[in-house]
Amino acid sequence: MSEHRRKPPQPQGGGRAAARRGQTGSSSGRRAAPRSATGSPSDSYDSGGEERPFASRAEARRAAQRSSTSGGRRRAADGAGHGGHGGGRRGGPGGPNGPGRGRGREPDPYKKRIIDYPRAGKYGWARWMPSWKLVTGTFIGFCGSLMAVAGIAYAMVGVPDVAAAAKAQNNVYYWANNKPMVSTGGETNRQNIKYEQIPEAMRYAVMSAENKKFETDKGIDPVGIGRALFNMAKGGETQGGSTITQQYVKNAMLNDQSQTMSRKFKELLVSIKVGRTEPKEEVMAGYLNTAYYGRTSYGLQAAARSYFGKDATDLNASECALLAAVLKGATYYDPAGATAIDPGATQEANTKRARDRWSWILSEMVKDGHLSATERAKYTELPKLQNPRSSSELGGQIGYLVDLAKGYVINNTDITEEQLRQGGYEIHTTFDKKKVADLEKAVKKVRKENLDVKRRPKTDTHVQFGGASVDPKDGAIVAIYGGESATKHFTNNADETGAAVGSTFKPFVLAAAMQDGKRDPDLGESQAQDERTKVSPDSFYSGKNKLKIKTYDGSIWKNDKGKEWLQTNDDDESYGAPPNYRIDLREAMRVSANSAFVQLGMDVGLDKVKKAAENAGLRPNSLTGTTFPSFSIGISDPSAIRMAGSYATFATSGKQNEPFSVKDVEYEGGSVWKHKSATKEAFTAPVADNVTDVLKTVVEEGTGTSAQLDGREVAGKTGTTDGNKSAWFVGYTPQLSTAVSMYRMDDDETKKSRPFLEMYGTGGQETIHGASFPAEVWHDYMEQALKGEPSEDFPEAEPIGVVVNDLPTPSVTPSPTESEEEQTEPSTEPSETETTPSPSASETCGPFGTFECEDTGGTETGGTETGGTDGGVTSSPTESEDPGNTRGNGNGGIFG
Repeated sequence: MSEHRRKPPQPQGGGRAAARRGQTGSSSGRRAAPRSATGSPSDSYDSGGEERPFASRAEARRAAQRSSTSGGRRRAADGAGHGGHGGGRRGGPGGPNGPGRGRGREPDPYKKRIIDYPRAGKYGWARWMPSWKLVTGTFIGFCGSLMAVAGIAYAMVGVPDVAAAAKAQNNVYYWANNKPMVSTGGETNRQNIKYEQIPEAMRYAVMSAENKKFETDKGIDPVGIGRALFNMAKGGETQGGSTITQQYVKNAMLNDQSQTMSRKFKELLVSIKVGRTEPKEEVMAGYLNTAYYGRTSYGLQAAARSYFGKDATDLNASECALLAAVLKGATYYDPAGATAIDPGATQEANTKRARDRWSWILSEMVKDGHLSATERAKYTELPKLQNPRSSSELGGQIGYLVDLAKGYVINNTDITEEQLRQGGYEIHTTFDKKKVADLEKAVKKVRKENLDVKRRPKTDTHVQFGGASVDPKDGAIVAIYGGESATKHFTNNADETGAAVGSTFKPFVLAAAMQDGKRDPDLGESQAQDERTKVSPDSFYSGKNKLKIKTYDGSIWKNDKGKEWLQTNDDDESYGAPPNYRIDLREAMRVSANSAFVQLGMDVGLDKVKKAAENAGLRPNSLTGTTFPSFSIGISDPSAIRMAGSYATFATSGKQNEPFSVKDVEYEGGSVWKHKSATKEAFTAPVADNVTDVLKTVVEEGTGTSAQLDGREVAGKTGTTDGNKSAWFVGYTPQLSTAVSMYRMDDDETKKSRPFLEMYGTGGQETIHGASFPAEVWHDYMEQALKGEPSEDFPEAEPIGVVVNDLPTPSVTPSPTESEEEQTEPSTEPSETETTPSPSASETCGPFGTFECEDTGGTETGGTETGGTDGGVTSSPTESEDPGNTRGNGNGGIFG
């Protein structure tokens, strides 16, 4: 029978099939070799070494396939190499179908994947955890991509053209009639100089202050860049270039000054390219020639002339250090101050900041080996500066007007200081050219006719005037007087002086009494706040000199040391008939009796007086000592602009308008901002009109008679401070409200402390008061300012309020004893109890105090100096003030 003939099935475990499996295979490979001969691991399937039986051939083949998975590779290699024993049904020894190419192994589905993710051979969470090879590869690929992008961007950016960066326009300021006033404020004040002309001290000062490694770096500071990027990414404060190269690039890229990530990235790339391609000398010269130093000065040469009046080549190390300090931000480091831009940038604050940074830079130069310790020791004070306005076109009042308008734009529109510096704006102001000239002429006339520095050098020097004129109908500032000239005296006397306003504050006390009323002492304090009695101007108060001031509960007001207060009048004079010295409020305003208005303020409540002043238009930060009785007689120091604006509120029957100096702003022919008036009611018409009626009495037959105008109704008030250190006149007609101030102050504006000086003997007069030179200036100006305009009358005042304290005068005059003093106190009504801290006796008693203090065991009253004939008042310090601070509370800037 043929060997290939199919045999009938044999019993399992026996027969010819079993015999064949036990035979030794021939070279043809037709018969399988014994398992023990092939070395197959299939023998592990049995126990005891016997062959595991299979139910069928199919099962046998599958078992063979499974066994070939683990041993197939080795057998295939053996079979391919030398044609050994057959490894399967198809395989022949050594041939193409030999043991190595049989069906012994299935292909690995993950074998050909470039990225092994999800991971092969892993199960559960491990299958999705990337391997370190995958993480490393991804990171390298990401970094490579960034480098490729940066490389392309680096190749595309170019070095900025510095000449193009300097093409900035001026701003044009216009008078109220739309005629040009001046063209200024852009980046035209620039004169580029060569590297050789830059003092070595200036280069080293900038490096020590901003970039110590400038000479060796590649244009960037990786640490600084990382810090800036981190802050921007987390939404924090953006940061500018941290190296000189980066700042130079920023200055040159004027077409885009945004703080975006894309601009920062572009700036970074340009800085790298500049750092690698441009010589350090060119970078340093470019930076110093494009940097802004304040005072409208761009570049070192312009700055040297603006600050020191010399060329850059002549600067010494101290001057270089100051200019390097100013580069941090001229608004806050120019010792001249910049309150028109930020009220916090006062002369005192800026001088301190500049001095600290200047000193630090000099010390760093020594540390870095750029300045000897010996030379450093020479510089103990800031170098002497010249006035910031040296341009002739900004002389006279023009510089003050420009500063006022510029500050108003920055503080009331979306236009930034940076944008104004780039120029191109047309700013239409409210200033009337004729009225500005009239006010300046009036001041010059008084100066020429009365002040003689050569004859009276001790009394007529350092005299300053300030003034402002406001249109009541809308609050437009039509004129100011800021000082002798903006190129000689750079403090704007119309906007910031710190001079206390004295008795010109009393109309706000009267307005509060009529608007809110006095409290009823028979009621509880909380109930009395709601049930008040509105006071008539015909109400009576005591005009007694050295009057004890009562609090709400009827007790005598005392300071924090327990001493009683005695309120003095001007020249220690009592007003009203003794023994009660009763005087109505109209008369008290006419003669400017302090005692009556101090007690009235206590009866009404100082909080109500403060509210009345604010409603009229005064700023809260200019109101000083709001918890002291003396608050009612003008220890505060608002600006002339604000005083003129607040009195204008009375002129309009209680309608208040914020003072403003800019009507609209245009850019490239289109309007970008317009002023919108927002009139509000500060007082009812009866209240405002009655204040006006009382103030008319002051001008007609009181302390303000020198302010009378021919054929016109005038209302106004004089004011003088204790020690005769400032004097005011504030008055108005229905068409115009004007305030004029006068004071003496050391005109060296670089000094840290500049005290107010007494005016006894100034102009040959025994004392200076509001009725003298200030009222004269007011009169001369108003005569010309209103010339040609029709005369207008004030509204008729309606009766208002209740006549309080209308008691019969005793027929018998007691002897002047201490008990009499207590019996003849001003009013029968007690006033509110003060619970806030009081000033110390040293601050408010004695020859320079508003009040005189009485020892608890006696009647000592101290000094009696009280100023002029319209009611003196000292600038009593507040809780936070130094008693020696003679600059007021420093509210300053933009109509303080």
